[in-house]
Amino acid sequence: MPASTALSRRTFLGGLGVGGSLIRIGLPALDAMFDSNGTAYAAASKRGGAIESRFVFWFNGNGIPEKYWVPAETGAEFQFTPCLQPLAPFRKDIHVITGLDSPAARLPGPGNSHYPSMSALLSGQVFTGRGAGGPSLDQAIARKLGENSRFRSLEIGVSQESFGESIQRNMSWADRDRPLPPEMIPHRLFDRLFGVKEVSWVNRQKSILDAVRDDTAAVKARLGAGDRQRLEEYLSSVRDLERSIASLPPEYSRPVERPAEALDLRDYPRIAKLQSDLLVHALASHQTRVASYMLTKCQGLSRFPWLGHTAQRHHEYTHGQVETPRGMRILRDICRWHVEEFAYLVGKLKSTPEGDGNLLDHTCLLFVHEHAEANAHKNNNLAVIAAGHAGGMKTGLHTKTTGTLGDLYLTLADEALQAGIGQFPTAGRKLTEVV
Repeated sequence: MPASTALSRRTFLGGLGVGGSLIRIGLPALDAMFDSNGTAYAAASKRGGAIESRFVFWFNGNGIPEKYWVPAETGAEFQFTPCLQPLAPFRKDIHVITGLDSPAARLPGPGNSHYPSMSALLSGQVFTGRGAGGPSLDQAIARKLGENSRFRSLEIGVSQESFGESIQRNMSWADRDRPLPPEMIPHRLFDRLFGVKEVSWVNRQKSILDAVRDDTAAVKARLGAGDRQRLEEYLSSVRDLERSIASLPPEYSRPVERPAEALDLRDYPRIAKLQSDLLVHALASHQTRVASYMLTKCQGLSRFPWLGHTAQRHHEYTHGQVETPRGMRILRDICRWHVEEFAYLVGKLKSTPEGDGNLLDHTCLLFVHEHAEANAHKNNNLAVIAAGHAGGMKTGLHTKTTGTLGDLYLTLADEALQAGIGQFPTAGRKLTEVV
């Protein structure tokens, strides 16, 4: 089998659906897209750049139970707590960072303590009464890294609950009071990524791969054995996604009519994994370099039937029952599930080949909450997890620092991602502990 011939990093498989709509499938990183120096071939010439870095801002609401979440040990020998145990297989890929402060969350402003905490977490600025006081971190990075991607950023969600104000329901903010709502329906996210808008696909009577069969054959003819196998595996994963979405109950294809009263009707673990799979496809195929992922909402009120906890809602578990041993164990189980979903995404990124390594090698994935200890609504000693290896990120550690969220954000944006955002509210120094 001959070696692959040069292929642009921006190559995609295209075709027309039955209704005339354009279907496009972005391709993963193939050997044919890079020269011997690891430089990607550009669309118009054989001049390009190295494999690009990506950033994902990942959130779940209501804080943590510190005794079950924060490791007692610092450094490389830290022990995984009950909440963090799902990340044990990825010890060398993560950095647990605690002790961070969010000073903007304590400035005077309207609303209960979740409002300013969420605004400060996202933008480093005071809640305005309508939303975040400025662009969220992901959007500050997207303005620098996203211009050459099909989507400057993607905003993804899972839980459809609609309790509270816009600041509680949205994670990404283009600017002051300008939310970018997350897409919470897997069918719609799939359509957005692959360009499908026809009844035959929506009803799952056909596969989008049928529409790009000719283009697929033409591209395969230019590929060597290794790239052909990688392409086949990638297209098989697209087909698996189609089948998984097709297997969802019909009502999952549309928003819940009254989400404020139906917060526990969805199989959120199933949706979460589909959304993570779609996100990985978007990152792997160069459709975007920046994304936000909102697993649950700020001050979230979901129930957890898959965990057997339905007597109370999430926010109620963080307060009313948290002082009892049973209440603490329930909160531990809920937060462990949050970490399980985060670990699933880390695993998908790590299992996606790219260049001589994998997608996680070129990604900075940041897991945050609006509070530290949930019951106390703490805004100091915040705990985050940085995952991935973009730009020399330090991993395999638990570090307790005295920096601010802004310090961490600016360090990762400019040192790990080379985004050059230059400044971020509450940032005063670079954290050499993390890069």
